[in-house]
Amino acid sequence: MHTLQALLQGVATQQTIGDHTVWVKSLCFDSRVASQDTLFVAIRGTQVDGHDYIPQAIAAGSRVIVCEQFPPSLVPQVTYVLVAHSAQALGKIAANFYDNPSTKLQLVAVTGTSGKSTTVHLLYGLFKQLGYRVGMLSTIHNKVHEETLPATLTTPDAIQLNSLLAHMVAQGCQYCFMEASSHAMVQERIAGLQLAGAVFLNISHEHLDYHQTFDAYIKAKKKLFDDLPAQAFALYNVDDKRGTVMVQNTKATTYSFAVKSPADYAAKLLSNTWQGLELRIAGKTAWFQLLGAFNAYNLLAAYATAHLLAQDSDEVLVALSSLAPILGRFQVIHTARNFEVIIDYAHKPEALEKALKSIQQIKSKQGKVITVIGCGGNRDQQKRPLMAQIACKLSDQVILTTDNPREEDPQTIIEQMQAGLSPSQQQKTCPIIDRAAAIQVACRLAQRHDVVLIAGRGHEQYQEIKGQKYPFQDEAVVRKFIS
Repeated sequence: MHTLQALLQGVATQQTIGDHTVWVKSLCFDSRVASQDTLFVAIRGTQVDGHDYIPQAIAAGSRVIVCEQFPPSLVPQVTYVLVAHSAQALGKIAANFYDNPSTKLQLVAVTGTSGKSTTVHLLYGLFKQLGYRVGMLSTIHNKVHEETLPATLTTPDAIQLNSLLAHMVAQGCQYCFMEASSHAMVQERIAGLQLAGAVFLNISHEHLDYHQTFDAYIKAKKKLFDDLPAQAFALYNVDDKRGTVMVQNTKATTYSFAVKSPADYAAKLLSNTWQGLELRIAGKTAWFQLLGAFNAYNLLAAYATAHLLAQDSDEVLVALSSLAPILGRFQVIHTARNFEVIIDYAHKPEALEKALKSIQQIKSKQGKVITVIGCGGNRDQQKRPLMAQIACKLSDQVILTTDNPREEDPQTIIEQMQAGLSPSQQQKTCPIIDRAAAIQVACRLAQRHDVVLIAGRGHEQYQEIKGQKYPFQDEAVVRKFIS
């Protein structure tokens, strides 16, 4: 338990009505989980306004309400705290509640449209190989040293985030590497955390259903670097044309990395095969188990981050070279019929293009590329025709299918993808709504030297259809078929 006075340390409050010394047992921003002696933070969301649920939180036992606007009538024995930005206040309150765990380890945030999960997993595996106890917060799952915990969001909410960090500190973790999504920036989920550094990988068309404009999406990513303290580092990809924009206002010390341009940390791609990547980094040549030219950036970002965290260059390269590919990220399955299946999370235009271009570079000249692709429902509709266009441009055959349709009609989503195709592109596509059937057809069509790319879902283990989650994993469908 903490006193309210202790929890409000560092929070910019405007007015308080009630007792500063009241004890708080727990925090919440959802009135449905409020209980006796809870501090409830009323947050204005895109769908609901937490201020409308203040009475329910009080009825459930909340004795402290943090809000941007006092309710019309105040309840005796309840303390009300007025702030300018509830979500921002929640971040600092949550950090205080868990005794500011981010100050007790080295916390690094990684952001970018694609590559976040791979880079964070590389850093987690790398620092474990170097002998440290490490935590990780990722889209795939969270890790507290050897313990695996489920992940519901790319970046957890402020309460869960600080709880996880506190658990890491209790387990002796010295480092934590986390994915930082654009949604998390806008929603202030990492407010109140102390970062040792942040990494920018890339940015491209994504999440416009939420951010509305690409400029707003860029600003959301940039906020991570704008908020860094002076003692932190800001590592950015100078090959991305918006890399320098990301760090132009940061107080942190900036460092660049690149594969195509001069940079503080540079790599040269020497070889890209089914066996992995050969890179030259810091004057040394090393083989890595990850496939795909785009992974050169993720490997280099991990190397540079480790170097900025004072790790030995040679030891870092040796450790990185031992790490296996990440589940669902350009994951290759070799088949007895001598064609390859690649499962990749690519669900954005740029990521799909990178994956297909890498396949074109690796595959034999006589091999064809067969792509299975869909688009998620209740998400950015502008990218749907783009995804189909990229798939047709870089594939010999394309099967349009279901991803996570959520509340939308899968047939409508597929038709919106087809709308971007020319007549000649239409001829190389085949719509198959059932995803398992689509994967099986692609594998039946594949011949020796061909490559089947199954894109969009990667590690995901369920499909979300009309509010229900059904078990479904691309890899399981492939392995059952080829067995």
